[in-house]
Amino acid sequence: MSALLRHFIRDNSWWLIIAVQLLSLTAHAQGDPLPSWNSSAVKQSIIRFVSTITNEQSTQYVPPEDRIATFDNDGTLWAEKPVIQEQFVVFRIIQLVKQTPALRNKQPYKAILEKNRAYLKTLGRKGLLDLMDLTHTGMTETDFHDAVMRFFAVVKHPVLGVPVAQLVYQPQLELLNYLRDNQFKIYICSGGTVEFIRAISQKYYGIPPEQVIGTTFRYAYVDSAGVNDIMRLKGLNPLNDKREKPVNIQYYIGKRPILACGNIGGGGDISMLRFCQGNKYPSLQLLVHHDDGEREFEYEEDDNESLNNAHRYGWGVISMKNDWQHIFVGPTP
Repeated sequence: MSALLRHFIRDNSWWLIIAVQLLSLTAHAQGDPLPSWNSSAVKQSIIRFVSTITNEQSTQYVPPEDRIATFDNDGTLWAEKPVIQEQFVVFRIIQLVKQTPALRNKQPYKAILEKNRAYLKTLGRKGLLDLMDLTHTGMTETDFHDAVMRFFAVVKHPVLGVPVAQLVYQPQLELLNYLRDNQFKIYICSGGTVEFIRAISQKYYGIPPEQVIGTTFRYAYVDSAGVNDIMRLKGLNPLNDKREKPVNIQYYIGKRPILACGNIGGGGDISMLRFCQGNKYPSLQLLVHHDDGEREFEYEEDDNESLNNAHRYGWGVISMKNDWQHIFVGPTP
């Protein structure tokens, strides 16, 4: 991260953020639906696609009821280094230790509090799933929602030093609004757990909770001893990632998207974009490329799988460095 960006964030220079937002509003009023995007090929492809499929005189017209868009969340709509839900796990561990101080010297609480990464790496898949159970279950859905909202109210990014709300990508918010203005129904399709994202999807993205698809835990309905709620039980259902994404899109929506957007990071969105590409209607596939280490984070996939598929199938690759004038939003009310 550049010294200039660090200075800007730490000093809370909100006047500059407000100025940027005002410029964005002015550009939108002048007819640019994506004012934080540079005038690049990928921006033009988005506008051309939307203009074409909404033109009733076009042979590629798509009726409003079939204008479905799916977006990944981590690394696509907000920053994923580190994954925000991992920060929530740490937050929950701290809360549990406050409630029961004797846990401080027990594992895995001790390792997390001491940031002992070497120990955490020894947990393996089962240990990590147990950690998710420990921090995400054994409570009602109401209590879990309250815990998530407390997390979002106080936690800041460990590197950028800003609240989570300010890790949302401004250009993507503009894209979501542009699609809504053109009668798209937008879904989040994430590997993150569904209720974690639903807690903030409306406030952060304007996407209602019923339009969020994610990884789920087992549930049970409880109506006894004054409790009328959904109880969160141990045991994750299959992770909503890779080939599970098209499966869950079919479960939840029953239609293929005509626009799908993911990111380059772990190959988790390839199947969702391919599923979109099989639509009977014209479709558009987009991948966010994290190639701007100055303003965000720069990283690639070891096997280059997502980029290879993008080149093979003609997907649009969004370069953070070259396609986005601004990365993050300013403070939210």
